[in-house]
Amino acid sequence: MAVAIKNSTDQKKIIIAAGLGLLAIVALWWTFFGFGGSSKPTAKPTKGAVAAASPIPPRSTEAQPEPDQPADSAIIRTIDLRDSQPAILEPRRNIFAFYVPPPSPTPKPVVVVPTPEPPPPLLLASLSPNNVYARTDDFTLQVTGDRFTPAVHIVMDGRELPTRFVSPQQLSATVPAAMIATAGARGVTVKSSDGSLYSAPAPLVVAAPPVPNYSYVGLLGKKQSIGDTAILMDKSNKDMLSVQRGDLLGNRFRVTSISDSEVLVIDVNLKIKHPIKMSSDASGDRGSIPQGRQTPRVAAEDDEP
Repeated sequence: MAVAIKNSTDQKKIIIAAGLGLLAIVALWWTFFGFGGSSKPTAKPTKGAVAAASPIPPRSTEAQPEPDQPADSAIIRTIDLRDSQPAILEPRRNIFAFYVPPPSPTPKPVVVVPTPEPPPPLLLASLSPNNVYARTDDFTLQVTGDRFTPAVHIVMDGRELPTRFVSPQQLSATVPAAMIATAGARGVTVKSSDGSLYSAPAPLVVAAPPVPNYSYVGLLGKKQSIGDTAILMDKSNKDMLSVQRGDLLGNRFRVTSISDSEVLVIDVNLKIKHPIKMSSDASGDRGSIPQGRQTPRVAAEDDEP
């Protein structure tokens, strides 16, 4: 009984294996050959069609039709555009001509506009006086402007002056004579000690004082005596002048002292003293001065020859 059951199981396995083999054979047949005779084989692409579809056609003067091409493929041929372009002759060149580069463009100057500075907090409008003579005495300087306070000072050439606050529009200070001993411009500003308040600078012109246009050429009389007479020459017209102490020259300079080396005069307007030194050309030649020549001796009537 057991042997019969075993044989029955083996028979089923054999039948199943045979059926699977038959299905595999049918599937391979359908894949390669098919079951109907009406299907057409797929046509292989021709070389001409491949050449027409290619972006860069092969170099060929004429497309030759393949034996297996269809009848309408005779009108399709490859066109080579590279061979159809006309030949361009190279232009003749001058061997003596050479390339000259164009001149480089000249750069345009860049104008830099400076940023304007803010206006100063204080306004300095004017000075009184605005010009003085050098070597004069102390004087009072009046400054006119706006927005002045008692905390600000008048500053000349970086030196603060003792300042009197008159009003928000006026200040005054005494300028010592030492600050105007020489000619030139002086910068005057108004500012506070901490520098928070300041004004724009204003110039104070210090001019050179007028000088006597005379030269000292000789002395008549005893040295340093009250009755001495000095011989001066006017440089503008070469006139000789005899002057004594107290005389006025040119309505401006008064003689205050006479010595054998110089004549001292003072400007009656500016109170400035000017020394007139003895001229080196005339100091050793007293006979060249008409007033200094000795009077020739006159022979008396009773003198015997």
